[in-house]
Amino acid sequence: MDQSILLRKGLDLNIAGGADSSAELRWIGSKHIAIVPDDFPGFTPKLDVKEGDSVRRGQSLMHDKNDERIRLSSPVTGTVESVVRGERRKIERVVVAVSEEDAVVTHIVVPGNADSIREALMASGLWAMMRQRPYDIVPSPTATPRDIFVTAFDSAPLAPSLTAQVKGMEAEIEAGLKALQLLTSGKVYVSMREDEAVAVPAGVVSVGVKGPHPAGNAGVQAANIRPVNKGETVWTLDIVTVARIGALILTGTVDGHAIVAVTGSDVTRPEIVKTLIGADLSSLLQGNIHAEGHNYRVISGNVLTGVRTDIEGYLRFPYRQVTVIPEGNDVDEFMGWASMASDKMSVSRSFPSHFLFGKKFRPDARLHGGRRAMIMSGEYDKVLPMDILPEYLIKAIIARDIDRMESLGIYEIAPEDVALCEYVDPSKIELQKIVREGLDYLRKELD
Repeated sequence: MDQSILLRKGLDLNIAGGADSSAELRWIGSKHIAIVPDDFPGFTPKLDVKEGDSVRRGQSLMHDKNDERIRLSSPVTGTVESVVRGERRKIERVVVAVSEEDAVVTHIVVPGNADSIREALMASGLWAMMRQRPYDIVPSPTATPRDIFVTAFDSAPLAPSLTAQVKGMEAEIEAGLKALQLLTSGKVYVSMREDEAVAVPAGVVSVGVKGPHPAGNAGVQAANIRPVNKGETVWTLDIVTVARIGALILTGTVDGHAIVAVTGSDVTRPEIVKTLIGADLSSLLQGNIHAEGHNYRVISGNVLTGVRTDIEGYLRFPYRQVTVIPEGNDVDEFMGWASMASDKMSVSRSFPSHFLFGKKFRPDARLHGGRRAMIMSGEYDKVLPMDILPEYLIKAIIARDIDRMESLGIYEIAPEDVALCEYVDPSKIELQKIVREGLDYLRKELD
């Protein structure tokens, strides 16, 4: 490793229902896939297709109104079955019926040419899979990032191994990292666990990371390697996206497959499966939910940052995990949230479960307490390994105090970074939503 960092703050949640990343992959096909524009902050969609149109893998489904070069493409060959709209005709998702054929759009990429790589990434839809700080949005094509930060592991609860997902793709990873080197004026950093090292080409900085979640967040890694200051821009992405970029460089085509962890205490058979980007969850979960006698919640993603959906929903970006846990709205237990039962998962020393190290818990989706005014308890600081004061930053965001938001580090942070703060928050405040609204407000006011 070229560098190493040790993060002492954070929290690993011991939840039952993890899948074995070393097990053999099982293929699960999907009859429909869906692309959801809301998964890509900063992207304002405008349709390039209509219902009934035939599309090829890698063909554009929609583009950004602010820059039509940035597109979201279809991961499959098929037919546009529906364009689902919400209030004020907002595009909620584009659903494509999957065909057995595999017609592909080939993107021309000139290796070693930064402009060619940029254009290919934007046209293929892979550009939208990266994030820019500040604002945690799809990167601006006109900006040159100071540095690019790649995370090669996911530390979220029950998350799959990212290095296992890219096993055997060394050539794609090398090509992807070399392409990223051409797009930045600074360095490309790849953060990894020391026991799951990834080979990187010359000039790319490898960083060994130790510590609990959120150590796997690229933004947290950036804050501990080289923080983002006002006026600077950095990009973040994961190693799976790097491999997809490398495949585009080498073949000119977009890989529409995704390796997904089906996890959670209400899953009968936790497993890692191979499917399609945006696959329908009914295919992934068919016959694999153990929820007799109680209600359950389906989450596309992990329990901290995932999107609540249902069995008829679709796999959402970053397309690597589905979690099923008890809903909890049909539970009748003695003393409710104040129960001292040993199976009650808690970070508080007031509960005996705090001292049951290694025990796997089966939490549900209840708040376990009512919403109330923010309590300045210092709990946020214990789980956020960044050099900011999260409680004061949240207050500044709520007050829409731009100067104070800037001085307290809003340019470094993204909603996923405060997910653990939201979990330990005794006030039950929706911190991720507040941070997202604050970033959008700041961008609107300053841009």
